[in-house]
Amino acid sequence: MQTNTLSVHNRAVFAFGWFDTYGHKSPYLSELVCDLGQLSAGGPEKRRLILKIGKLSLLVVSLLAFGVSVHAQGNVVSRSTPAVNYRHHSGSTKIDFKGTTLMPTAHGEAKVNTTRGAMKIEVEFGNLQSPKSFGNEYLTYVLWAISPEGRAINLGEVLVGGNDRSKLSVTTQLQAFAMIVTAEPYYAVRRPSDVVVMENDIRPDTEGKAEHVDAKYELTGRGGYIPTGYSFDPVLISVRLPLEFYEARNAVRIAESEGANHYATASYANAIRQLTEANVMASRRNVDTKPLIALSREVVQTAEDSREIAMKARETESGDAKNRDAAWREADAKAQSSIDAKARRRAEDAEAAANAGQANAEAGQANAEADKQEADRKRKEAERNAADAQTGKQNAEADADRNRAAAMTAQQQKEAAEAESERNKAAAASSDEQLQKALREREELRARLLLQFNAILMTRDTARGLVVNMSDVLFDTGKYTLRPAAREKLAKISGIILAYPSLNLAIEGNTDSVGGDDYNQDLSEKRAGAVRDYLAEQKIPMTSMTSKGFGKTQPVATNDTADGRQANRRVELVVSGEVIGTTIGVVAVVPGSQPQQEIHP
Repeated sequence: MQTNTLSVHNRAVFAFGWFDTYGHKSPYLSELVCDLGQLSAGGPEKRRLILKIGKLSLLVVSLLAFGVSVHAQGNVVSRSTPAVNYRHHSGSTKIDFKGTTLMPTAHGEAKVNTTRGAMKIEVEFGNLQSPKSFGNEYLTYVLWAISPEGRAINLGEVLVGGNDRSKLSVTTQLQAFAMIVTAEPYYAVRRPSDVVVMENDIRPDTEGKAEHVDAKYELTGRGGYIPTGYSFDPVLISVRLPLEFYEARNAVRIAESEGANHYATASYANAIRQLTEANVMASRRNVDTKPLIALSREVVQTAEDSREIAMKARETESGDAKNRDAAWREADAKAQSSIDAKARRRAEDAEAAANAGQANAEAGQANAEADKQEADRKRKEAERNAADAQTGKQNAEADADRNRAAAMTAQQQKEAAEAESERNKAAAASSDEQLQKALREREELRARLLLQFNAILMTRDTARGLVVNMSDVLFDTGKYTLRPAAREKLAKISGIILAYPSLNLAIEGNTDSVGGDDYNQDLSEKRAGAVRDYLAEQKIPMTSMTSKGFGKTQPVATNDTADGRQANRRVELVVSGEVIGTTIGVVAVVPGSQPQQEIHP
């Protein structure tokens, strides 16, 4: 077996391991490391967080303002990590995890099983320490799959359990990939941080094709989640509250630091409202952790969406300003060029007039000599001279008239130059209007698609795209067979999507918590696959669609009630693409009425 490797090394610092500065733990933070190994009993809250501070159960942590902005481009670094092509239908195999220099005692083992359409990964980690040892903004760990091309996929959150151990069961559509574990501020991040604590290690009995690959991918630097000059109020951490609650607070603070309250007002306001509800639940004497965890995860997702929308809006705004500046500079250059050309023509005309004047002077001198010689004859012709004097007077008046006409011509030329400058400015303004028109057309198309989808199935607008929701009533109970009503609605959806070939579809299956994890995962994958296959029959290209099952891991409501479980049993179609790049809100549809747009406060 060959070894498939993702290059992830820092040539300028050292040959092996991660950045050496990350190997030095702060003496202050070392006093705050979680001692999860002492947990031998207790509820899920105690398994999540117990701080080593003697008899104290509460701790005030000051969130400091770091000097790196999270919206800045992450450092593109190169590093070696072994990867494996597990091959389709090759059965199951095992691969180890080993700790990096940041956490050398950490270890783990993963079982990779190749199933139809996905790779199922069951992993168990040991000797995981508190992520807060790397900085106050780090509250959890995330497992990532890295493709040979450097694309990072968030596989799921790694929660530290009893005896510093954690188990996780996830799936991925990748076939060749490496796996790493990073410390993060919350579970829903879209890019791994450079605080990598573990990476996979190929065993002698690991089965799969392997080859050496040199890849690069972006990492968010340490301290990059808190922008320069931004200060957070101290956070009171209680052992009776779940970790997800503090992840939700982190997510909202980071979204605010990115300007989500200005660029993504509706999504950010929704996140604030959800966080307020979570604060109320957390302040109760007897905290019900399950609904608090579910609500906290919803806050994280909403805040992350608002942060992503704000970042994209800022990029669009910056690009528009640059285009306007370029158009103005071009118009000014054209106006200046026209003025310079006319000035050159006037200079050439003046030079020609001077040459003509000199010739006239020489001719006048010759005429004076002739006049002297003919003085007698001129005296005899006095009457004719008087007549010539009268003619000269008339000529003088004519010259005056010509001079006035020349002055008027010069004034007209000046006015013409000013008019041309105004036309150039108007042309630049027209170019700006065209840019604005293009943006409006994109927003109008997104709004029109949102209305059309809502007329068929409930649709909401998110940073990921337009999310079309299919409830489980469109499937046979406990099965993935599409009912006739579902086929009819999907046929209408496909008719709309086929009109815009550049649109992409991400099909995601979800279930409630009833039944075993394997059953729910399998059912969610098959339902997502059934929708994808039917849309393919409707001529939507397979290259523009993906399908994935999440089982019960992404609830949108509590599983403690029948209504909540029904809401969680769903298949979502995420419609995205450059042609619909602006968020416009959510449209609510009442049966028997026309769709109406709602903008969340």
